[in-house]
Amino acid sequence: MANIKSAKKRIRVSLRRQLRNKHVKSTTKTAVKKVVVATKDGNLTDAKTLLVQAIAAIDKAASKGVYHKNTAARKKSRLTKMLNKAQ
Repeated sequence: MANIKSAKKRIRVSLRRQLRNKHVKSTTKTAVKKVVVATKDGNLTDAKTLLVQAIAAIDKAASKGVYHKNTAARKKSRLTKMLNKAQ
C-alpha cells in the first residue's frame, strides 16, 4: 500500500478511470454485438440503424481515450464492411 499522499490519490483516480473505461467498453461491445447479430439474422434494416448507434458509441469511446483512434477506425470499418457484404 502506498504511503505518500499523491500515490494514494493516483490509486483512487486510476480505480475511478478503470471503472469508467470498463463501462464504456462494455456498452460499446454490446452495441457492436447487436449489429453483428442483426446482420447474421438478416435484419438489414435493423442492422443499419444499429450500425449508426454502434459507430457513435465507438466514436465516444475513442474521444474519451478508451480506444485509440486507429482502433476505433478499424472497428467501424469492419462493421461497415460486414454489413455491406451482407447486402
